[in-house]
Amino acid sequence: MEGIITAWGRILAGHKPSLSIEITRECPLRCPGCYAYGDEHLGGGVTLRQVSDYKGDELVENFFKLVDEHKPLHISIVGGEPLVRFRELNTILPRLAERGIYSQLVTSAVRPIPAEWATLRRLQLVVSIDGLQPEHDVRRTPATYDRILKHIVSHQITVHCTVTRQQVQRDGYLEEFIRFWSANENVRTIWVSLYTPQIGEQSEEMLTAGDRTRVVAELMQLRERFPKLQTPKGLLNAYLHPPDGPDDCIFAKTTECVSADLQTKITPCQFGGNPDCGSCGCIASAGLKAVGRHTLPGGIKVGSIFDASFKVGSVVRGLRERVSGSSTGVKPTAVGDASA
Repeated sequence: MEGIITAWGRILAGHKPSLSIEITRECPLRCPGCYAYGDEHLGGGVTLRQVSDYKGDELVENFFKLVDEHKPLHISIVGGEPLVRFRELNTILPRLAERGIYSQLVTSAVRPIPAEWATLRRLQLVVSIDGLQPEHDVRRTPATYDRILKHIVSHQITVHCTVTRQQVQRDGYLEEFIRFWSANENVRTIWVSLYTPQIGEQSEEMLTAGDRTRVVAELMQLRERFPKLQTPKGLLNAYLHPPDGPDDCIFAKTTECVSADLQTKITPCQFGGNPDCGSCGCIASAGLKAVGRHTLPGGIKVGSIFDASFKVGSVVRGLRERVSGSSTGVKPTAVGDASA
């Protein structure tokens, strides 16, 4: 509840409490269904691999210019593959911790995770894993199981699996996956999202309505048997009844998403493009929808408080931007590809 109150204050002040940054355009993986490199992710005309980005001291400096502008309580660092910029992150992550900002780094663990990150407060390491080893290694090479298991040693990670249609074709698949990672001493928690398509998309990754129902029912049972699996009932129910659209999504309204040039905004949420909100399986969206449904003493829903706060905050933000301007003044230049 304390976190909700703090976020509420940031919203009233006209700031989004969360900031998601694609820290680099580079990634050695070519994963099927990756939304970040989709043609429409940045609105069309340019893709993530085509934008300019930064490295070295220039990245650190401009990263914190963005942080100073948005004043977030929580930052998600995504990509591309963030570990391509591990040297810069060795400076960025400790500074975020010193500022009291909670950070979440989402990686494939394709390269070693610096050992010193294990001691950083307020840092959550999220490793994306696409199912059991045979399927994952095909989809995510060179970020294979063997590399992941070696690179997470000495850390406490969150395993994040996005369920696709391929994973629901075999009975017991999810249970086998969750059992395997629950037994790993370097895993603190396990998250499960459902694949979120773009409107009009036809792909092998897409779940049918029946698939979603079966996955949710299975997770309802598995959550009782595997304590590391973080799938509260409210979150799972939100997978069956996702937000109607961006205006109904607390996550979309509380998170500013910025691409690797540190200027281009990704809208309406981290997926960019034209996501099919009726088929949304984003764990952050579902989790915050569950929070919004919570009823406070007096019968007031948390979501109603957020809605009123967003209206006030938008007015405050508009006034502030008219006075000081909203641009960071950052003008990126293209850099060459770096090796992971």
